[in-house]
Amino acid sequence: MNDLKQHGIDVELDPEVAKGHYSNLAIISHSTSEFIIDFASLLPGMPKAAVNSRIILTPEHAKRLLLSLQDNVARYETNIGRIELQQPQVTENFSSKLN
Repeated sequence: MNDLKQHGIDVELDPEVAKGHYSNLAIISHSTSEFIIDFASLLPGMPKAAVNSRIILTPEHAKRLLLSLQDNVARYETNIGRIELQQPQVTENFSSKLN
């Protein structure tokens, strides 16, 4: 695939990676040396969420990601409109597994 020029860095995007993964759930944990973000899909009628991708970051890179996401969300809301957050709906099946 074509290399992307981003901030003077050549970035190669493999066609398989470019397809991406759908995620509607992120599970974040950390230790003293790393942040781990598991991206998962929780679908109606399914007993558990399926993790599609795990990203491991240093604390410094996690903070850079946070700042970059904040900046991008702010630009999105300026151009497109405010993103409204709704309370997640927890099904009876799922909530019983949490207890």
